[in-house]
Amino acid sequence: MPVLTKAMVPSAVATGGSTRVKARVAAKFKKGDKVRTLNLNPLGHTRLPRYVRDKVGVIETDHGVFVFPDTSAHGKGEKPQRVYTVRFKAREVFGPSAGAKDSIYADLWDDYLERA
Repeated sequence: MPVLTKAMVPSAVATGGSTRVKARVAAKFKKGDKVRTLNLNPLGHTRLPRYVRDKVGVIETDHGVFVFPDTSAHGKGEKPQRVYTVRFKAREVFGPSAGAKDSIYADLWDDYLERA
């Protein structure tokens, strides 16, 4: 996959270009697995939101295999991996003042997760 240039953005947004790939990548997690996000602080691009770093959540959905944006954005290859929806209790992310029944969902790549 080529590096997305500024000139390519309007077309990609207009057509809804997907970064799904047909690579075979074994699932590291399944629905219901407890995971922890890594506390990454890279110098470059990452799609791991700071507010969910080093937090514990539960795998809700396995979306399949996609290009890893952290490497693709820098022209370092696709590094295909699975993307999962992870549910975090709001109190895990925002502390005791958050609603006890509230949750936050984030779509995260394999490289951001470890078993909790």
